[in-house]
Order: sequence, then C-alpha cells, then structure tokens
Amino acid sequence: MIRVSIIFELVRAHPRTMFWLITLTQAALWWLMPSLFYAAPPGDLPFVLAIGHEFQLGSYLGPPLAFWLAEIAYDIGGMPAVYLLSQLCVVATYWAVFELGCATVGVAHAVIAVMLMVGVVAFSLPTPEFGPPVLAMALTALIMLHFWKAAAQTKRLYWAAVGVEAGLLLLTSYLGLILYATIAAFMLITQRGRALLGSVEPWLAGVVVVVFGFPHLIWLDAQGSLVAPVLDRLGEALATMRLVDRAGLPARVLCAHAGLIVLVALAAGWGIKPPQRVPVFQRPSVHPFARHFIYTFAIAPLAIATLLALVLGEPDPVGGVAPLIVLSALAVVAFAGDTISVNRDQLLGIVWGAMLVAPPIIVALAILVLPPITGAEFAVTQPANAIGRYFSEAFSRRTGKDLEIAAGEPRLAALVALKSRPRASLYLDATPQRSPWVDARDVSQKGAIVVWNAPDTATPPPSEIKARFPALTPDVPRAFDRFTLTGKPTLRIGWGIIRPGGQ
Repeated sequence: MIRVSIIFELVRAHPRTMFWLITLTQAALWWLMPSLFYAAPPGDLPFVLAIGHEFQLGSYLGPPLAFWLAEIAYDIGGMPAVYLLSQLCVVATYWAVFELGCATVGVAHAVIAVMLMVGVVAFSLPTPEFGPPVLAMALTALIMLHFWKAAAQTKRLYWAAVGVEAGLLLLTSYLGLILYATIAAFMLITQRGRALLGSVEPWLAGVVVVVFGFPHLIWLDAQGSLVAPVLDRLGEALATMRLVDRAGLPARVLCAHAGLIVLVALAAGWGIKPPQRVPVFQRPSVHPFARHFIYTFAIAPLAIATLLALVLGEPDPVGGVAPLIVLSALAVVAFAGDTISVNRDQLLGIVWGAMLVAPPIIVALAILVLPPITGAEFAVTQPANAIGRYFSEAFSRRTGKDLEIAAGEPRLAALVALKSRPRASLYLDATPQRSPWVDARDVSQKGAIVVWNAPDTATPPPSEIKARFPALTPDVPRAFDRFTLTGKPTLRIGWGIIRPGGQ
C-alpha cells in the first residue's frame, strides 16, 4: 500500500485550497514577524518612507509609485501597514503565477509551481522591506497573467489591464523598459503575436503606458544630472568590457534559487534508486505557444537585466532580483514534463514545510538572542520610536520649535525623521542632490538635528559632518537599549543641534 504525504494528497484533492493555504500562511508569518520583532524598518525602507513623505515625481532610487504607496500605508497604519502592503504584493504575485499556471500547465502543476516558489529566497526573506522591487514583482506577475489572457485567449478587454499595469510598472521601476522590450520582441517573433499587432487594442495599451509614465519622463528630462552619469558609466564599461570582473552576480542569482533546487533534487530522486510506486501528477500536453511564453518571460528579462548589471558594475540585476524570477518555478514545472513523479514525498513534505515556516521564526530568534551573545548589531533592533521621540523632543525643548529636518549619518537621520512628531524631512548632507526637498538654506533657517554613530561617551562629530555644519553644537551622546532580550549591545548616538536662524 502506497503512503503519500498529506501535503501532496491536498495538492491532488484540493489544489486551490492548498494554494491559498500556502500563500496566506507565508504572508501571515512574514507580516507578523516584522510587526512584532522589528523595532526599526529593515534595509532601505527608512529611505523609501523618507522619499515618499515628500511625494516627489522621482528620486535617486527611481520612479515614485512604491514610495507614495509606502507613505500612504504608513500614514494609515504605521509600520504594520507597510509590512502588510508588502505581503499583499507577495499574495498578488503568487495568485497571478497560479492562475497563469492553471491556464498553461493545469491546476495541480500550478500548485506545485507555487510550492517551488517558497524555495526562492526573493519571495520570502526580503519581502518585509517594501520598495520598488517588491511592488514591481507583483505588477510583473499580473502583467504576465493578463498578457497571456489577451494574447493567447484573445480576451481583448485584458489589454486595458495590461496597459494600466504596465504604466504602473513604469512608475515603479525601470525594469518595466526591459519587460516592454521582451513583450514587443515576443509579439514580433511569434505568428500569433504578429497577428495581434493588426488589432487596435495592443496599441491602445501602449498609449496608456506612455500616459502613465509621462510625468516621470518630464522629471527625468529635468534631471539630466541623474541620467547622464548612467550613460557615461555604460559607455565606459562597454569600452573596457569588464564583464569578467563580475562573475559573482550570476552566482548570487543562482543562490536565490537554492531552495527551489533542493526541492527539485529531492522530488527527482537524484542519487537513489526510485521506488516502484510514488505519487504522480499528470497533465495534458502543454501547448507549444504556452511553453514558449513561459520560457521567454522566465529567461529573457533576467538575462537582459543581469547583462546590464554586469556592464554597469551593479551588484544586483537591474530592477532587483524578485521581479525577474516570478516565472522561474513555473518554467521548471513546464520543463519537467507532462508527468511529475514525486520521490521521497515524506521527506520532501518536511523540507518544504520547514522552508515555509522556519525562516521567519529563525529571524525572530536571531534578532532577540544573537546580539547579546555575539555582539552582532542588526539594523532592525535599533529602537526607532525612542530615537525619534527623544531627538524631536530635545530639539523642541532647546529651540521652542518643532523639528523639521534631520541630517547626519543617513540611516540614523532617516529614523529620526520617520519617528519624530510631527514628521521631519531627511536631509542627506553628504549627497544633497539626493534630497532636493531640503537645502543648506532650509537648514540654516529652520534648524536641524544632526546625528552620528558614537562608539563611546566622548565622541565628537566626525570631521566631515563638522565641516558641513560649522554651526553645529554637539551634545553628550545618547545611549539607547536595543530591542533584544537584554537590550544589548547598546546603541550610542552622537548628536547636536543647529538652531533655527535668528536664535
């Protein structure tokens, strides 16, 4: 008698229920964990919120939509709302890939593709850090789904959805340009695509994209100093051809699929003699157009973005990894054939369940336990609320005015700006062109709090900060307990006040 893991029995008997169970479990875990255990926003999220607070048409980090949405979510519900927004993007991504899989490889194989996505690092660990890559991931998946419905199923109304989503992607990430080029090439190369170009709907979708992106294009035209350096770097890199120096980038992209590779290896039974009876999932033959569609959009955008990153010397593919690999798992399932045999199903179920549940638990334990033991300093253990409250109140007591500008060490200044009441603006004094909403004149007129990392209680301001702020009056560094089991290692912040003009 064959004994099958309950996980794969659910895939066979209730595929849609299994899909929602996977998706909502992962989203809930990765929403609860940062909401409960992150004392400060992770990664670049403080800068995303600082930029979004100014509602600019663009910034040094790219188009504005992700920053606007992050700011709106923060205003509504604080950081938990921002983390929830991020997980809604993950749910939308999974749903779009699942629906595309149902239309191309069948519902059971679509669930298997979603299960494999759990093993892709980009769809789990970085997702609390909402930003352009996370939003672009969801928009890319939705574009792929609706483009399939419009192009393969000839449902013309979906061209409107493609146009709107593509326009939103252009307002989110420059990755949209790579995706548009891939879509155009696919339509020109395939017979069905060329036939669609004779209808008006694809052209109307293109007009919608231009309309959505027009305000940001105007902003880019006015910011020649931001675009020109990229073109200069591209020309220099092409002239010197430094591709051999960037071998680590493809390796990092491959490592992002490490969990998927492990799951495939276990299911394939590599290294063992396959048993006579294993769970088998069959499907009708995949249409050649569907196979070409999946392979094209799983490989081409990733290859183009990686090549551009290699040429430009960037550490990651242009636009981030997550939007470029939304179809990786579906491509693996399409390549696996019409019959998928699941070897080691009991062990596979355990490993897959651990990949789904264990990472957020491990991260939470690491945040609480490792810093007191090892002295490690995690950015998310910085007590952002206490930092913002202390410095905004100190400025108000000393000057009689609300704090409006925070400067100094970028991340600490971003936390002060984020958590001050009322919200302050971030001034990136080392690179002022990146914070055009504040200039030196504003600092001299409105005053500012300037902060920096202080290793001890007698740390003067760094020489470069003192040079940029000659009117700075340093104070005794302030110590804060981190969000760990013991509050250690202590975070010590040096600070000083620039008084408003006239004081």
